[in-house]
Amino acid sequence: MTKRKVCVITGTRAEYGLLYWLIKEIESDQELALQLIVTGMHLSPQFGLTYKEIEKEFKINKKIDILSSSDTDKDISKSMGLAQISFAETFEELRPDIIVVLGDRYEIFSAVAAGMIARIPIAHIHGGESSEGAIDEAIRHSITKMSHLHFTASEEYKNRVIQLGEDPERVFNVGGMGIENINRLELLSKDELEKSLNFKLNKKNILITFHPATLENKTSKTQFKELLDAVDELDDTNIIVTKSNSDSGGKIINKMIDDYVVQNNHKSIGFASLGQLRYLSAMQYIDAIVGNSSSGLIEAPSFKIGTINIGDRQKGRIKADSVIDCLPNKESIRNAFNILYSKKFQSGLKTIQNPYDQGDSSKNVIKALKTDLLDNILKKSFYNLNF
Repeated sequence: MTKRKVCVITGTRAEYGLLYWLIKEIESDQELALQLIVTGMHLSPQFGLTYKEIEKEFKINKKIDILSSSDTDKDISKSMGLAQISFAETFEELRPDIIVVLGDRYEIFSAVAAGMIARIPIAHIHGGESSEGAIDEAIRHSITKMSHLHFTASEEYKNRVIQLGEDPERVFNVGGMGIENINRLELLSKDELEKSLNFKLNKKNILITFHPATLENKTSKTQFKELLDAVDELDDTNIIVTKSNSDSGGKIINKMIDDYVVQNNHKSIGFASLGQLRYLSAMQYIDAIVGNSSSGLIEAPSFKIGTINIGDRQKGRIKADSVIDCLPNKESIRNAFNILYSKKFQSGLKTIQNPYDQGDSSKNVIKALKTDLLDNILKKSFYNLNF
């Protein structure tokens, strides 16, 4: 029997964490052959050379280096162009039967565009979502229109993909991919986590993950300083910070993280990448995810912890009641911390339901990847809603 070649592409540490169990399921399935392409931040020393962690688990079929040393708009566009050329050459070499991508990164857009031109079916995970403060919004919906199978994290997102004209029979609500890591990974104990981080936790602890709001003009430095100023007022609080991604403005944030940790090494520590195990393990022992990362919306509610979601980067996404939205200024962030530590809010966390928890997402994706849906899938008819 000829195995179906499934090509999975990953460009960031966070995305790889969400795809991990799906990659494992594809690798172990008797009817599927895994092809793994690693690109983007995984290959950059600045972001921790995270491809080395992937190599411990899986065979990487191709590494595609696209990042420049700069994060300006011009250089990101150059990276997108280089990515499309490189993916076109790689697809000609690997000849996958289907390409699997997740999310809304610019390198994924380039990969999907090259796959579309090469007439390779594309499966897109986490489509239909909204993040009004970032260029991810337009990239995500563009990837949806170039894709042929869709795996969404909620019914609302499924309906939005259909609203974009996609056939309902090819759109599947499988829940948030990150939830599976919480259920299937053996997370570290507090002692194990502290040893791994070389950092002691305090009476209170927060995890900061902050990325540029890419549809705003040069706001990264100002907004992150407001966050750090608010955090500095917290008593008996230790801070774990993960660095920003390769979006325009990310380098400014990362420099500020380095400077802050040097000046506050008694209470803070920074990482280019925690890795999925340490990141999720840390969620067991912190009070909140603070910043503007989707992990604060998708994974954090499962740990019954709070999320302080700053600014517009995640505006439009479904949020549990454990998410506190605030403006990117010191006063609003300070008020969010007051809400977080209030007795009423802390009591309410005990009954929080995660809207992204739908069970074993990867197994549900595998079912669709193994069907005969790929036959004649390239020609799509626009699905009209009956208003």
